[in-house]
Amino acid sequence: MAYKGAWAISQSQRPNAAQLHLLFAKGKRPDHAAMKAFAAGQQVVGASDNDFSSGVPHAGAAWPGQQVWIELLRDGLTFDVSALAPGPGADFPVIAHRFDLPAVPTFATHDVIALRPGPHLAAGGRSLPVVRAMLSLACDLVLSFEDLAAVSWAPSSSAIGRRFFESVTRAWLDGGPFPVLGLIAFAESADGALQSIGLEFWIGQELRIEPRLCADRIAATRLGVRLVNQLVLSGRIEADERITAPDGTRLVLRASHDRAYINVQRE
Repeated sequence: MAYKGAWAISQSQRPNAAQLHLLFAKGKRPDHAAMKAFAAGQQVVGASDNDFSSGVPHAGAAWPGQQVWIELLRDGLTFDVSALAPGPGADFPVIAHRFDLPAVPTFATHDVIALRPGPHLAAGGRSLPVVRAMLSLACDLVLSFEDLAAVSWAPSSSAIGRRFFESVTRAWLDGGPFPVLGLIAFAESADGALQSIGLEFWIGQELRIEPRLCADRIAATRLGVRLVNQLVLSGRIEADERITAPDGTRLVLRASHDRAYINVQRE
């Protein structure tokens, strides 16, 4: 699966919150009643019985205006779904990369609702159990709403086609490989290196494959996918680690001076 995008958003500018934007065909956002019906039809999802048809969801929450919203329960955790019809839609997310989509979604073609952990989960919003539950909930929403065309993941500034998102995410939740292409993106830096976008959310560092290893961009991306799968399991790099690439090349993984990047270079 090839990625499409550009190295247009600096690491400091990229959103780092655990949040999803659900992109619906224009004019097809579900309303509060549709979300209540969705929850009623799922064995592992419930909805709060309070009337959330107007106002902001919680004091101090970052929802603008008078959006329509609902609180959904999944695995004992609460998630806010905001910007339901007929109220205002959510702000359109920044999208720099697309996966399994013929074109980058835009405000002209799609409407947006937002899905994020409830305020009481804010301190642990990046914890793996919370993120997995939110992604699982998003998969159920994809399967339940035919007009849900794509999912946007803020840390990688990516939009992911519905079928691809549900397939690779569900496979991971069931014990398969991490869905690198989608939750992580790759783009070329100014000096020709291949850098990950969004890995920092998971391990606190981004991956940078040095230019000398990037002459074959497809091979470099495959190497990046392989390394990200390992890093999500093992965590951030502090000391040098040595590995062998698929082509037999000996490589060193070395943290940058500021520990923000993991540099991949020949030994």
